[in-house]
Amino acid sequence: QVQLVESGGGLVQAGGSLRLSCAASGRTFSSYAMGWFRQAPGKEREFVAVISWSDGSTYYADSVKGRFTISRDNAKNTMYLQMNSLKPEDTAVYYCASTHPLPDYSNSYGYDDWGQGTQVTVSS
Repeated sequence: QVQLVESGGGLVQAGGSLRLSCAASGRTFSSYAMGWFRQAPGKEREFVAVISWSDGSTYYADSVKGRFTISRDNAKNTMYLQMNSLKPEDTAVYYCASTHPLPDYSNSYGYDDWGQGTQVTVSS
């Protein structure tokens, strides 16, 4: 099992930026890729981005492409999500998750371990 702890959420005005972090511990060698998901009140959990630990390849949801950047620091077992040009519709609890290789990284059901989440609120 991989333990995941998110940090960096908060309240920001529209157009602002935040950087989320996700620190991994435990059986990190079993993790192939790490993803960010988000869930707004009354909505289903939504894929945001994913990154491979090995080669750093990335994939983004269309809704955040060009505004969000996912990255990782293998030495620190930490993943990041730089969020720029934030919009009120980005307001949600953001979760990081760890997974083995998957055919579809946008599907949350394939992920093995999850963090507790961090709240991001974007005011208009």
